This record gives sequence, C-alpha cells and structure tokens, in this order.
Amino acid sequence: MSQRSDNAQGALLMVGSQVAFTVNDAFMKALSDEVPFFQAMFIRGVAVVAVMALLAAAMGQLRFRVAPEDRWRLLVRTAAEAAAAYFFISALFNMPIANAIAILQVLPLAVALAAWLVFGEPLGWRRLLAIAVGFVGVMLIVRPGFEGFTIWSLYALGAVLAVTVRDLATRAMTSSLPSLTVAFAGSLGVMVFAGFGAAATEWAPMTGHAAGQMAGAVVAIVLAYLLSVAVMRVGEIGFVAPFRYASLVAALFLGLAVFGEWPDGLTLIGSVIVVATGLYMLWRERVLATARRRV
Repeated sequence: MSQRSDNAQGALLMVGSQVAFTVNDAFMKALSDEVPFFQAMFIRGVAVVAVMALLAAAMGQLRFRVAPEDRWRLLVRTAAEAAAAYFFISALFNMPIANAIAILQVLPLAVALAAWLVFGEPLGWRRLLAIAVGFVGVMLIVRPGFEGFTIWSLYALGAVLAVTVRDLATRAMTSSLPSLTVAFAGSLGVMVFAGFGAAATEWAPMTGHAAGQMAGAVVAIVLAYLLSVAVMRVGEIGFVAPFRYASLVAALFLGLAVFGEWPDGLTLIGSVIVVATGLYMLWRERVLATARRRV
C-alpha cells in the first residue's frame, strides 16, 4: 500500500475515533437528565474495563508485573486519568458539549508547553507564541469574570490539566510497558474512583431509554479506543494528527441537533483560534522533523 493510501486510511481512522469519542460524550450528557453522575460514570467504567482487559489480553499486552521505575509513573498516570474523567464528565453534564470539547482542543498546546518545562523538550519562539495565542483563544471560550462564565468551564480546564499530567507520565514510562496495559490501568482507575462515588450515591432506576443511552455510550467509547489504537499504526502522524479536530466539528453538530445548543460568537472565535494554533504547531513540528532528517 502506498504512503498516500496509508495517510488517507489513517485520516479516516482518526476522524472515526474522534467522532466516536464525541458520540460517547453526547450519550453521557444525555444521561445526565435521568442517571446520577457517579452511577453513569461507574456503569460505563465497568464495561470499558471489561473490553480493555479482553483487548489487551487478546493482543498479548496485558501485564501485571511492572518494572519498579514505571510503577509510580503508572500510578500518577492512572490517578490523572481518573481526575480527567471526573472533571470532564462533570463539565459535560453541566455545560454545552461544544464548549467543553472546544476547551479540550487546547491539549496539544498544553502538553507541548509542559514537556518543554518538565523535560526540556525543544520549543522555539514561534511555537511558544502559538501556544500563547492558543491560550488567548481558550480565555475567549472560558471568559473568567465576564458574563457567560460558569464554574464548569474551570472543570473543563481541570480536565486539560489532568490529561497533561497523564501524558507527561506516559512519556516518562519505559518502552517495556505495553500501551494497552497502560490504557487498561487507566480505565480501571476511573472505574474504581467512580465506584467509591457511586457507593455514596443514591442510584436511580434506569429506564429503557437510559439503558439504551448507556449502551450507546459504551459502544461508542469502545469503538473510539479501537480506532485510536489502529490510527497509530497507519500513515504519518504529522499528516493524520490534524484530523483530531473532527471532534469539535462533531460536537458542534451534535450540540445543535441533539441538545439545541450553539456557541456564541466569542466561543466560536476562541475555538477557531485554538484549532488554528494547534494546526500551526503540528505543521511546525513536521517542518522541523523534515529538517532534522536532512541533516
């Protein structure tokens, strides 16, 4: 298969994974009308853990012995995964889906900045400027201290911070630890965390409608995980990565079609700024990678 065909397949897989993640988010948000937060989070967590365990075992990547140098990193990553799930689903339950996902689009910028600060990864002035502009875009979405600001925007930012910590911990791990073992540990951590919350929550009986929405969320997130694993194996990451922003397009469509929500002008402007700076970062990294290969 040619590189062009690989790239096209990788792009489709990336779009599919991001749309599936957003469909899962939409189902979870829809559940908020009938099912308590921790109950929904725990039930979905049980299903995801079961699927991740089967997937990791089938691919021979489920390991219970972890090298000593990776244990604390895996623990930090798992705790950050649980925190990210808590903050993001809380935001999702209480604010427009497109707004929450728009804030989440700043992740590539946040991870690049944190990697520069923590690991000393190279980051030139152009990318630093792009990151600064990207965070200005986030402030247009969040608007702290202005009309339209809600505490749930800070929860979405909390999810960004938690995922940044998660990704830094992942980068610090040795290559001997299989990716699916890491993902399984993260999903297990989310389930256990949600289980404690669910134990202290009065559960609501689930109607057939709510059960259908939960089933939809589980199917969507499992599909998203499978596609996100597949996308890392096809095409050039520099070509495929920009298609991750399909999640925001899907969120805008689902927000309007399902929830009757549409972001205001400032939120849309902020979203465009965040996506544009993220795309610039990806393009700049690709240019630098090409230059390094020529040296």
